[in-house]
Amino acid sequence: RGARELAGVLREAAVGRARGDALRAASDALRGYALAHPGTYLAAQRAPDPGDAEAVAAAGEAVEVFVALLAGYGLDGSDAIHAVRAVRSALHGFVTIEADGGFGMAESVDESFARLVAMLDAALGS
Repeated sequence: RGARELAGVLREAAVGRARGDALRAASDALRGYALAHPGTYLAAQRAPDPGDAEAVAAAGEAVEVFVALLAGYGLDGSDAIHAVRAVRSALHGFVTIEADGGFGMAESVDESFARLVAMLDAALGS
């Protein structure tokens, strides 16, 4: 359920957008979902049992959103999968630390997240 919900949120955020705009929108959507539904979000991050066709399809939906988004940067095939892993790892790390209360310094967490996404956009666009 969580994987399908997350994929829907990501898809809705990214549709009609390209490159940095799509990345920012999908990143914000992922962050919002992770903070609003921490248990469901974490459960959706696990690779599904290969024998569970429905779970495999659901998990693939979120990855497909990122693959489509990254096509705007000219990435496809194996390059897109590596980039999806990098983007998901960066976003997941941030939202997990945030959800666990790990950002205690005075600087804005929102600004830090925006800068992370901008760094990802710059790296993908180069």
